[in-house]
Amino acid sequence: MVRTRNAVLPDVEQIDSIIQPYSRQGTLLPRTVAELSENIRDFIVAEDAGRIIGCGALHLYGIHLAEIRTIAVHPIAKGRGAGRKLVEALLVEAERHRVSCVCLFTRIPDFFSHMGFSVAHREELPDKIYKDCIHCPHLLACDEIAMVRGPIPQQTGPHDAQILIPLVRLGA
Repeated sequence: MVRTRNAVLPDVEQIDSIIQPYSRQGTLLPRTVAELSENIRDFIVAEDAGRIIGCGALHLYGIHLAEIRTIAVHPIAKGRGAGRKLVEALLVEAERHRVSCVCLFTRIPDFFSHMGFSVAHREELPDKIYKDCIHCPHLLACDEIAMVRGPIPQQTGPHDAQILIPLVRLGA
């Protein structure tokens, strides 16, 4: 039976082993073990029979926005509901922090639309663009779909993100 729990530092090695193949494929942004360790409090893991089979993180930008990121399930565990349970647990965490909007970028929008997410324009999420997209080699040719659950925030993060919006529109 698949269950979720908050990740702890000893989980970093297993989390890394799950996300590395997706990073090599370009599905997920690469994360170093140091980054995973530094951000372990953002992660939730899915376990089956005591073995970690998936992970996901919730990055908080502020009360106006959080991002579900680094959702990965070990290939042998796909179809057991781990992905859905991870997203549900991350949404509960967002609620606990009273975040009004949760965003994510994905190549599988149907999965997330069944969980209450709707398609958004990436330029409506400058916090995300400033944090990660600027470092991504696919910035101008992004094939991921921005999705949100909750009202898109009118408040933006760093003002430098406004500079990126025209760049993102070029890639859209």
